[in-house]
Amino acid sequence: MLTPSPHQGWNITEEQREIYRQRSKASSRAKKQALNGEGQKPIHPINIPNLNPEKLMPQMPKNRWRTLSLFSGGGGLDLGFERAGFTHISSYDILVEAGNTLRNLRPNWQIFSGEKGDVKKVDWRSYRGSVDIIHGGPPCQPFSIAGRQKGKEDNRDMFPEFIRAVLEIEPLIFVAENVTALVSKKFGKYVEEVIESPLAPRYKLTKFILNAPDFGIPQIRKRVFFVGFRDEKYLAKYQPPQPTHYWHHLPTNQSAKPVQLNLFDNGEIPEKLQRCMGTREALGLPNIGFDALSPTLRSGLTGPRHTTSILSSVSAQKAWEKLHIWPNGVAENREKAHLFVAKNNHFRLSVPDCGIIQGFPESWQFSGAVYQVLGQIGNAVPPPMSYQIAVSIAQVFS
Repeated sequence: MLTPSPHQGWNITEEQREIYRQRSKASSRAKKQALNGEGQKPIHPINIPNLNPEKLMPQMPKNRWRTLSLFSGGGGLDLGFERAGFTHISSYDILVEAGNTLRNLRPNWQIFSGEKGDVKKVDWRSYRGSVDIIHGGPPCQPFSIAGRQKGKEDNRDMFPEFIRAVLEIEPLIFVAENVTALVSKKFGKYVEEVIESPLAPRYKLTKFILNAPDFGIPQIRKRVFFVGFRDEKYLAKYQPPQPTHYWHHLPTNQSAKPVQLNLFDNGEIPEKLQRCMGTREALGLPNIGFDALSPTLRSGLTGPRHTTSILSSVSAQKAWEKLHIWPNGVAENREKAHLFVAKNNHFRLSVPDCGIIQGFPESWQFSGAVYQVLGQIGNAVPPPMSYQIAVSIAQVFS
């Protein structure tokens, strides 16, 4: 099996390719019939979501700190920092569609995408003195289970390029996001050699893991964050984000203890925390007597082919089934999702629904084909999560 390029899926056999091709053709025929008013009539009304992610990240007053992002994708980190009051300077991503998304949404930002967004070709020293914070999520496929966990042997490993940008620009602070496997024992040597050692002469590091529902996002999504400080006094003042929400769901056959409490092992919930909505409630779906957090949305850059599925594992399939939500064949919009009835009659997701599950407001319109948009969503840091990190950094400067 050949190694994939940085932004393509794994090569597959011709037999597997033919299976996918036939499934795709059958799905396309069914979709075309549905949109023409043929076949099964719609059984689900068009949903009106209850969750507005903008309320999870109230706009903060502008501060004087300037940010630059690498591997910007759909702009999850960029949006979170902007909502926290930071001034965004530039974004870099090798995907043209990601650049189009950000360019359309924020014409005043400097957006570099495609060949111009290739971080390997950038001399970052021109930004020295004009950028205070660098943030980004180097491609996580080298460390994720879905990406075969090859680490630095994977040609998609861009962490060294992120480190190079930090050392050339010398920002006051940097934030790097990745999958939690990166801080497992397997990659301990990698973290020491590639991240910690090159930065040690100039930066003091801290790292922590955050989970999306702790910030009101109805999705199980744990990620590790490395935060580096050029000045030790900032590290001394820094406190990682604390939960703003809790997840507390009681199935209809229970009335005693909650199924899950995020971060609170003693079962006690601080009074100031708000309740995180379940996935069905967040999307405005009818009550079926059960609700839960969604599984982690699939990264658009893993798997054997371009796809409009958000499935990340077999266990995720079972979780979606319990929610009566169909995670395959995500539709472009809610109208089309409404018309295209899933074979098992479960609710079909739309692109805006996936955006909400990831913490993107409805106003954040993505550019590209559906599979490209799902890649931008699935690879992003949920904006409310990045917002809380940005707020925690702003407090260091106060």
